[in-house]
Amino acid sequence: MNTFPYKRIVVIGTTSSGKSTLAKQIADKFGYQFIELDALYWEENWTPAPMLVFWERVENAVEAERWIIAGNYNSVRHIIWERAQVLIWLDFPFHILFWRLIKRTIFRVFTKELLWGKNVEKGWVHLKVWSPDSLMYWLFKTYWRRKRETPLLLEQYPHLQVIHFKHPIEVEGWINKI
Repeated sequence: MNTFPYKRIVVIGTTSSGKSTLAKQIADKFGYQFIELDALYWEENWTPAPMLVFWERVENAVEAERWIIAGNYNSVRHIIWERAQVLIWLDFPFHILFWRLIKRTIFRVFTKELLWGKNVEKGWVHLKVWSPDSLMYWLFKTYWRRKRETPLLLEQYPHLQVIHFKHPIEVEGWINKI
């Protein structure tokens, strides 16, 4: 088995950046526990887990010796980032994320892909870019804010080694090398 110098990794990025895909690739390649924050957060019918339940799920997940977490939830950042050794930031151009989000949403709607074992995306919701329930809305709301805030947040966690990717091609080259 290949070795990777870190035992606790977090992957962040705006919606459709490929957080879960990259985290799963690394988990499979090195035998890490793969943790998807969305799976810990969402209950059936897109109901958020009660905050204390979500925190407990995250606390339990990070007790593992080796893990990789995909997600950006502010409410559990302190739990994850304090324990993580490295943070992989997928910081791609807006047009790439927008296109990926459209393709992913269409795919999920037509295939009725089960998300986190409980939910199916409803395409019409995401077309309403003015609705807080829309992933398009979420992309517009969070993209520029994350670009501004992430460097400031990282200053609060100086122990984290940061791997910052600005384009998917960089990620592909890196994942093939490790």
